[in-house]
Amino acid sequence: MQSVQDIATQIVAREGGYVNDPDDPGGATKYGVTIHTMRRLGLDLDGDGTVTSWDVKRLSREDATAIFIEHYFTRPQIAQLPDILQASVFDMYVNAGANAIKILQRLLGQMGFPVAVDGVLGPKSLQAAARAAKSAPYHLNDAYGIARRNYYYALADRRVASRKYARRRDGGKGGWIIRAEEFLSPQYRFTAEQHHERTSGWD
Repeated sequence: MQSVQDIATQIVAREGGYVNDPDDPGGATKYGVTIHTMRRLGLDLDGDGTVTSWDVKRLSREDATAIFIEHYFTRPQIAQLPDILQASVFDMYVNAGANAIKILQRLLGQMGFPVAVDGVLGPKSLQAAARAAKSAPYHLNDAYGIARRNYYYALADRRVASRKYARRRDGGKGGWIIRAEEFLSPQYRFTAEQHHERTSGWD
């Protein structure tokens, strides 16, 4: 089993370096840490009294990894989820915040373990996740990965500016879809034809 340090290191590598895409609501971002997160945490790295894009640029890989482990894994209680779910939910939490938990909570309800869809991993959600993992240990993570992929497609359905994250210019899978499918068993990953069919309505 991978350690949380290993998972966090992979997330930092997956997120890449500094970007400030005007189509990304996250704003200036480096290694997946947004300027909004840095402001919330008071990370004024250049000591000028304000957190700006210059502070984002100064963020190190080590800083980003530590932020993810503390604020995106430990504090949201992802560390208390069944082992099979931790890597994918952690990765999704970095990418989408509390929506990562809401996706899981909706899935648990569909599996017959209803909980409030509030984006918080409280005792009831953690208990339901444990029961779901016990009843379907070989399928829970794939079910979560599919729900996660569906979330990205649906987000791109609604927001035209986000479609470039789900579909490349050549029509292939965009970063969001590739990222979700990294946590899926191969048989559940979309073929190029399935991806094209799913996104054909965007043309």
